[in-house]
Amino acid sequence: MRVQVSADTFKLAQVFTISRGSRTEAHVLTVRITDGDHAGWGECVPYARYDETLQSVTAEIEGLPAQFDRQALYDLLPAGAARNAVDCALWDLEAKRAGLRAWDLAGLPAPGPEITAYTLSLAEPDEMEASARDHAHRPLLKIKLGTPDDMPRLEAVRRGAPNARIIVDANEGWSAEVYADLAPHLVRLGVALVEQPLPAGNDDALIGMERPVPVCADESCHDRGSLPGLKGKYDVVNIKLDKTGGLTEALALREAALAEGYGIMVGCMVGSSLAMAPATLVAQGALVTDLDGPLLLAEDRPQPLRFDTAGVHPPDAALWG
Repeated sequence: MRVQVSADTFKLAQVFTISRGSRTEAHVLTVRITDGDHAGWGECVPYARYDETLQSVTAEIEGLPAQFDRQALYDLLPAGAARNAVDCALWDLEAKRAGLRAWDLAGLPAPGPEITAYTLSLAEPDEMEASARDHAHRPLLKIKLGTPDDMPRLEAVRRGAPNARIIVDANEGWSAEVYADLAPHLVRLGVALVEQPLPAGNDDALIGMERPVPVCADESCHDRGSLPGLKGKYDVVNIKLDKTGGLTEALALREAALAEGYGIMVGCMVGSSLAMAPATLVAQGALVTDLDGPLLLAEDRPQPLRFDTAGVHPPDAALWG
């Protein structure tokens, strides 16, 4: 078995800004695994928030032994971007070997389209209002916030898209006091979900706090091992394959989270259709699907995912799985 890893860059359609900074390109790693007869591939997005770089993740992947399978992979790599790309490449390889789709191998029904959020990046209120107006036809908008001065931005987006369902991602940018002050206004403006309002590791203030809008754990939830620390704080968990370390753990996390009463959000880093493709399996029936990465790009993979009024569709076999 041969494992190859390469760095790829995709230009963004416009500058993408969150509370941690801005970018104009998506930098990803592509993993290809061949067995001589078949080849599978996967993609990951190393994330500085989790102390990952293109170089460190490449080194993790290149350090793998010559032979392993998906079960062994979980003893070889921790949850994170490296394991994600390799795990998803193995799913693709197994599907091609078997002449089946990945969802058949997973024992899942054939997936259908899911309505996905479209993300408006952080900007001045007038810019966000204009962007919201441009995308007001979309049924679900996600707003990047996370500053002490977010109310004008939220008001502006609601003016621009009066009929859209809105979710808010604070990216750990609020304090408990800021969140408590904003909560009634979130209700007034019809916000359906708040994602990670407080910093991970400093979110105990959510225990016992009134949550009139459901609160979703993103940076606080990586894999099944995260679930015990979420009790009493969160209503929803955001499953991202770059956090779980692949589709295998993402499916297991979804099952475990549902069993504990959490709602499911399926999210992504800013990557190509190859990164989103496995996540479409996890997103089936989710409370919120946020797989808009390809919509933010100026360029994409061959045979990209299809997006239309029904949502994001599962991948063709030519792309993945």
